[in-house]
Amino acid sequence: MIIRKEYKFYAAHRNETLQDKCSNLHGHRYGLRCHFEVDRDDDGISTLFGEFDEKIEPWLKNNYDHGMLINRADPLYKTLQDHCRRTGESFRFKVFDGPTCVENLAWLMFTEITEMGFRLAYLEVQETDTSVVTYTREDWIQDSRYFAEVKSETTPGITAE
Repeated sequence: MIIRKEYKFYAAHRNETLQDKCSNLHGHRYGLRCHFEVDRDDDGISTLFGEFDEKIEPWLKNNYDHGMLINRADPLYKTLQDHCRRTGESFRFKVFDGPTCVENLAWLMFTEITEMGFRLAYLEVQETDTSVVTYTREDWIQDSRYFAEVKSETTPGITAE
């Protein structure tokens, strides 16, 4: 059985690897649709919706909402870190070891939600009103293998801190 839960969060990012408008710092109101695989228990009940919200909502708020997704290799990241050291100001960063594209965001979120103990069939990350990535368990398995290979070759994979 599939239970779908939807969440929203705001985040800034840029993709400095592109030569278009997305290389500029900008923000999105992201939509996250999680499609959880659940089984009924002995009482005929599957997972309660609140069980998802108890973990997912604080995780989004603490790690993503009103933060900045940024590639560790982006020169802007060092500039912002220097600014924080000089001024004492702090920013919420979700640091990637690669481009902050929506595909990499989907992989990272799938990984983190799975690590919470949930089983995802797939998730959807909506970056704009008209742009959605549907990311399946098969995509996640394939990408996880790829990033493990890339990391083993001493080139960082897509991770975040």
